Amino acid sequence: MDFTLVMSFLGVAILLTLMPGPDILFVIAQSISQDKKAGIITALGLCSGLIVHITAAALGVSAIIYQSALAFAVVKYAGAAYLLYLAWQSFKEKETSFAINHTKPLKYRSLYKKGILMNLLNPKVSLFFLALLPQFVNKQMGHITLQMVILGIIFLVQALVVFVAVSVCSEKLRHILLANSFIAKRMNIVKGSLLALIGIQIAFSEK
Repeated sequence: MDFTLVMSFLGVAILLTLMPGPDILFVIAQSISQDKKAGIITALGLCSGLIVHITAAALGVSAIIYQSALAFAVVKYAGAAYLLYLAWQSFKEKETSFAINHTKPLKYRSLYKKGILMNLLNPKVSLFFLALLPQFVNKQMGHITLQMVILGIIFLVQALVVFVAVSVCSEKLRHILLANSFIAKRMNIVKGSLLALIGIQIAFSEK
């Protein structure tokens, strides 16, 4: 593959990953409410979900979802409902559940599964790859599917690196927030609000 083309793709990928979207907001929510490890585990789940989307885009499955308004709507609203359910759970948590001395053992396996499920229930991700990857494919070199898979892997790796960095920064923000007793007692509201925002963002998204 052309080196210049790959580097251009990498630059675009990093910028797009840093844009406020469902995935990065989900990582921030988990890192603020728990710690950076929770954010990183969530990021691993999200990136595992990307494997499915990359494969779907490379094989043309994403095109089927795009052409089917019903399939797109079903996946979209299922994802939004799931996130709003997580938000509702957060709002129900006790005020002291996020205090450092009261933190319960973290269920990292559950966070990993949530990351995968949230990513898979966002049809915009598949459509995103369907629209982005072909623009950086060199048709003269052939092996179109292979090129799209390679580009997808590059995107996945940089996304994981960005999410890890965001998790570390978000944990520092967590400590700042917990230093304020008023905010510390309402961290469940902060997390729930972020999750609700993500759910609403997906629900009102268009193709």
